[in-house]
Amino acid sequence: MELFPRERSVVAPGVVHVPDWLDPAEQRALVEACREWARPPAGMRTVRMPGGGEMSVRSFSMGWHWYPYRYVRTVVDGDGAPVKPFPPLLGELGLRAVAEAYGDGAAEIAGAVGYRPDIAVVNHYAHGSHMGLHQDKDERADAPVVSFSLGDSCVFRMGNTETRTRPWTDVELRSGDLLVFGGPMRFAYHGVPRTLPGTADPELGLTGRLNVTLRQSGLEG
Repeated sequence: MELFPRERSVVAPGVVHVPDWLDPAEQRALVEACREWARPPAGMRTVRMPGGGEMSVRSFSMGWHWYPYRYVRTVVDGDGAPVKPFPPLLGELGLRAVAEAYGDGAAEIAGAVGYRPDIAVVNHYAHGSHMGLHQDKDERADAPVVSFSLGDSCVFRMGNTETRTRPWTDVELRSGDLLVFGGPMRFAYHGVPRTLPGTADPELGLTGRLNVTLRQSGLEG
């Protein structure tokens, strides 16, 4: 238990970190839901990059299937099954998250008013996994990205919109934390240079880290 509660912060313009946004019961429920969603068909897989390398995280998508660097309706780089539908549970969480992050300032953030996520990308970070700095730019909408952390803590790196180099800001994300980025930082480089193994609450029943990311595609069909 924290001696002093961690406070919400604005990491950069349009980037809001809300610690402990999901309570322990909500975290357990979301972990169990992810376990069900991750089952085949269209389940958890290893992502291979165009150059032949493999990502160290394992991943699955719902609503639209992501693979480098586009969205389709079937798992073309896996079992070929139709992608699972986007869960209403995540749509409701996404709306709550954007309202929590921006409040009365939502009108100043592109796509925050009337936010309608239709993509979920779920990444599992086993011990030693990481995510290099990248941009989420395969969508055709500039609505915010919503991110929920579950399990082990991690170092999240929020970069800039121009390059993978500095300046950047590192934030520790713990289980239950909410991070929303939009507005001027919607297409900023970001990544996870490392996780902190063994930091998850054992009662969560999760080894490693789960990251649930919601996006609005702007796609049709």
